[in-house]
Formats: sequence, structure tokens, C-alpha cells
Amino acid sequence: MAEPAAQPSRSQAPWSRFLRPSGRPPAPSNPLPGTQASCGRGERGWGEPGAGGGGGFCCWDLKPWVSPPPTRGRRPHMCSRRVRIMPRAPCWPWTWVICSTHLKGEGCRTVPLAGHVGFDSLPDQLVNKSVSEGFCFNILCVGETGLGKSTLMDTLFNTKFEGEPATHTQPGVQLRSNTYDLQESNVGLKLTIVSTVGFGDQINKEDSYKPIVEFIDAQFEAYLQEELKIRRVLHTYHDSRIHACLYFIAPTGHSLKSLDLVTMKKLDSKVNIIPIIAKSDAISKSELTKFKIKITSELVSNGVQIYQFPTDDESVAEINGTMNAHLPFAVIGSTEELKIGNKMMKARQYPWGTVQVENEAHCDFVKLREMLIRVNMEDLREQTHSRHYELYRRCKLEEMGFKDTDPDSKPFSLQETYEAKRNEFLGELQKKEEEMRQMFVQRVKEKEAELKEAEKELHEKFDRLKKLHQDEKKKLEDKKKSLDDEVNAFKQRKTAAELLQSQGSQAGGSQTLKRDKEKKNSYCFTVNSAVCRMLHETQVLFGLPVDALFLRNRAGPPFL
Repeated sequence: MAEPAAQPSRSQAPWSRFLRPSGRPPAPSNPLPGTQASCGRGERGWGEPGAGGGGGFCCWDLKPWVSPPPTRGRRPHMCSRRVRIMPRAPCWPWTWVICSTHLKGEGCRTVPLAGHVGFDSLPDQLVNKSVSEGFCFNILCVGETGLGKSTLMDTLFNTKFEGEPATHTQPGVQLRSNTYDLQESNVGLKLTIVSTVGFGDQINKEDSYKPIVEFIDAQFEAYLQEELKIRRVLHTYHDSRIHACLYFIAPTGHSLKSLDLVTMKKLDSKVNIIPIIAKSDAISKSELTKFKIKITSELVSNGVQIYQFPTDDESVAEINGTMNAHLPFAVIGSTEELKIGNKMMKARQYPWGTVQVENEAHCDFVKLREMLIRVNMEDLREQTHSRHYELYRRCKLEEMGFKDTDPDSKPFSLQETYEAKRNEFLGELQKKEEEMRQMFVQRVKEKEAELKEAEKELHEKFDRLKKLHQDEKKKLEDKKKSLDDEVNAFKQRKTAAELLQSQGSQAGGSQTLKRDKEKKNSYCFTVNSAVCRMLHETQVLFGLPVDALFLRNRAGPPFL
């Protein structure tokens, strides 16, 4: 198809470049029905067959929708951008279609309603649904122990939250989370207050911010895992992401501590930070003004991004713009009520006077409550989801390998990304498997070589020990032989000695008997002589005859 003669100006309608002068147009470039063809801009579309012949692609005789409907020919075909494309004459009964990119940038027209329809109740429906489901809001209170974090929460929500007072003896920073169900009118709020117990109490405060960052990331990760589930229940899921971080600054009157700067710098990309000066009644008004200016300048110079109240909504732009200039808020908390005039008001009683919590001339508590709860609570929730959570989600998915576009700047679908990651993972798995197989084969070869070397050493050692054993055995056999010879010689000498001894004992045995007999006879003679003497003496002594004495003595042991 021929290209238009001249490019249209920006003031012309987006379809004016495709209008042609009166007269019979040339034949379509694609006469077959349902075929593709290109228009003058290189765009592509589909032709539709007409009542009287073939079809083709053409951008002819386009008229805006505001023109009166045709009186003859086919019913005009509507494209996606509300442009009517009608045949030029009955002899050309085709209906030509152009793609919507030709009409890019053209807005929808306004159509008046002839009567009430009812979709104006959508805001009411949304409000009713939101009220029935309830709302959740999560506050993180960061600050040193003793700055009045719990007291300020009690004052903000006009209630008494249960909690144990923290001590200064904590070994590290711990985050304590408590959830409460609040009801105001017919609106329910699930409030979660997270306090940092032990923050700033350690000697080494270098890593005091890490537990806080890890806690915030853990809440983002839990929400991301819920989103990535196949069966999601986000409408009933308790959103534990931190919506607002109230950072309590000690009222020193000089400048921010390095711990405060480092912590806020680590948290500004993860949570909406609202800095507040706690216990602001501890310093004078002039010191407080200078302290605010000092804090603001230090935050700007160190690149700390704190939460700015939105000014894009005309209904709250003025008040939010005014309140942005009052940051950081100087607040005072108190749950005690004192009678001031004829009213009971929250205040703190001092010997020199009374400080009213809700008196804007005394502190910025009312400003904080207005901005945090009554005006910008929904914006804090929205900023958490659309900014901080989206940043975490994007970084997390990029770490996992998901991208919006490929290297050719073409859109990436989740399925394509999954397939690409799966193929990449399988490729890495096969590569690692091949590396492990090669490593296994190499180690097997090395082990076989080591075993062969050890086997060789064992054989050599066995041969050496065997030879040594044979030598030792030969020596022992020689020694045994010599010992056997000595034993045999000893036995022969012993036998000879015994023979000589027996011969000698037989020769000297008769002489010994003779000497014994002589000794016996001599002994008997001696005994008889003694007995005779004794008998003789007895006979003389008792005057007995020898025979009678002899017979009496017969009863006793014989003497002979």
C-alpha cells in the first residue's frame, strides 16, 4: 500500500495521516480474505471479508466517532480506540481495521448519562467492606531505654497497654511485639506495637541496628512467601509489616548521636521514619528550636530520608505541608490526668508548673497524633506496601533471577523466567554432576595408585620378613642341634657316673653291716651292765630277793 504523502502535524487527529483524497482507491495489496498487510506506518492488521468480495488491509476513509452514522453500506466496524472505519462506496464493500497503536495517546470521550445508574455507591460499598474487615496498623518504637516509648503509646491511643518495664541490663537488642484489638465507634483496628528492648544500653553499639533490620526484613519475607503461595489468603492474612517507625531522640540539646544516625540510615529504605524528640520538657524552648534545626541539618547532610507527609492531595496538602516544617516533633507523654480549670487533662506536674500534653504551646503531641493517626495513617500503610515492600520484593526476586525484560529489552513472563531458571539450574546441576564424576574418577585412580604402592610395599616387607624368618629359623635349628648334642653327652656322662656309684655302693655295703653289728653288741653289753648294777642296788636297798624283783619288773617294759 502506498505511503501517505506528508507527515501530519501534532495538531491533526491521529488518524488524519491515513485519510486519502476523493476518488477510487487502488486495489488492496492483500486481496485474499484474512491475510496480513502493512499500512504506511509499518503497523500490521487483519482485513475482514466484505459482502461483495475479498478482504485486505487498508487505512482508508477513517472518520471520527462523532460523525453521523452511515446511511448505506455495511455497519461500521469499531476498533479499540473508538474510531469508525466505514466503506467508501458500495463498490468497495470491505470494512478495514487498523491496530490500536495508531491511536495511542487518544483518551476516552465523556458520555453524559440520561439518568441515575447507581455506580456512585462504589465508595460506600468500599467503606462498608473495609469497616467490616477492619484495619491493621503496626508501629515500631526505636529508642534508648527510659525515653518514654510505652508512655507515649498509652497517651496516643488513650489507653493502658500491658507491658513489663525494660531494664538496662539486656545483653543485646531484643524486639518485643504486642498486638491489641481496639474499637472506636464501629471501626476496628488491630494495632501492633513493636518495642526495641535494650537498644543503646550496650558498651559496643556497633551492631545495635542489625536486629531491627532483620525483624523488618523478616516481616517482608513472610508477606512475600504468602504472596508466592499457590493458594493465597491475603484477605485474611495478618499483615505484620511495619507501617511507621517512631524514632525517639534523647533531648540532649546538642546533636544526634552516631548511633541514631547509623540506625536511621539503615532503616530509611525499609520503613517510614518519623523522628520525635522524647521528653521535650527537659530543655527550654530556645534550646528546642535550635535542636530541631540541628537535627534536620544532620539528617539532610547524612542523606537520611525521613517520612514526609504527602502534599499531592488537595484536601490535606496545606496541613501536611505545614506539619512537614515542624519535624521532628517534640512530644511529651503522660497517662495522669490533672484538673486544670474546669477540665481534666493529661499533664505532668512539676514543682515549677504544669505541662499539658495536649496543649500545642507546650509540645507537639497533638500534631503527632493528627498526622500519624487522623490524617496520614492510610498513606503510611500505602507507602509501606507500594514503596518499601516493593523495593524489598524487587531486590529479592532479582536475587532469585527474575527480571522484567530480557537482554533484548523484551518483556519477560513468569513462565519464561521459571523455565530459564530451571534450565539454568539443570545446567548447573549437570555441570556439578560431571565435575563430581570426574573428581570421583580421579580420586578412584589416585586411591588405586596408593593401594598398588601400598601393596608393593607390603610384598617387599613380606619378602624381607620371610627371609629374616628363614635366617632366624636356621640359626635356631643350629642352636637346637648343638643343644641336643650337649644333652646327649650329658646323659652319657650321667649314666657312667651312676654305674660307678652303684658299683662302689655294693663294695662298701658288707663292711658297713659288720661295723653295725659290732656297734650293737657293744651297746647291749653296756646296757646289761647298767641294769645289773641297778638291780643289785635295788636288792640291797629294799632287801628283796633277786627273783622277786625280777618278776615285778617283768610287768614293765623289758630291759633286754
